[in-house]
Amino acid sequence: MTNRRNLILVVEDDDSVRDAIVGYLIRHDLEAMGARDAVAFDALASGHRADLVILDVMLPGEDGLSLCRRLRGSGVPVLMLSALADTTDRIVGLELGAADYLAKPFDPRELLARVRAILRRDTSVSTGKDHVFRFDGWVFEPIAARLLAPDGSNVAMTAGDLRMLWAFVRHAGQVLSRERLLDLTRDASEGPFDRAIDLAVSRLRRRLADAGGTPLIDTVRGLGYRFRPRVSAS
Repeated sequence: MTNRRNLILVVEDDDSVRDAIVGYLIRHDLEAMGARDAVAFDALASGHRADLVILDVMLPGEDGLSLCRRLRGSGVPVLMLSALADTTDRIVGLELGAADYLAKPFDPRELLARVRAILRRDTSVSTGKDHVFRFDGWVFEPIAARLLAPDGSNVAMTAGDLRMLWAFVRHAGQVLSRERLLDLTRDASEGPFDRAIDLAVSRLRRRLADAGGTPLIDTVRGLGYRFRPRVSAS
């Protein structure tokens, strides 16, 4: 029996761009299908299990950010595309749980590299994800996307929060630079993006603090961040 090839769903309203992306991915040994809007995507997704969604921000009807929000927590990574160069737009996409973000126009070779990086990460991150991690009374179950506070309450987490916490628990006690955290949580090929990492760490800290926990993440001035607690896995 042959292994199933990864299926990429491309949501892009420009027919020529969508067809070019789909054709390029197919020529590089990936399955790919296209949809021009969120309605067409929902119809496709109902009958096909996607491994990655390439999603344009500017769509007719429901926009890409709204669709990305709907996909958050589904377990399907999202690579967002946008002709907008605004940093705020990029940050919003990442905070909604997008795995990566690529500005138009782009080299198709870069798109392919990012697609493959996301697919590799999605596979490699599964190693050890079935473990239950415990630290300072907290219980983290990555495969169930669940974090329980010391009082037993369930802490609401975005996909970005979960990726960041997963990076920290795997490297507890180590000082992780912004570049290293970028590599662990997204595709590092685009280079460091300090503000996005700082915002992601700040958001995770806030969620943990709101759940009544003591500070768990130290800032090491000039070097990065360190997850303070001792972590056990079972």
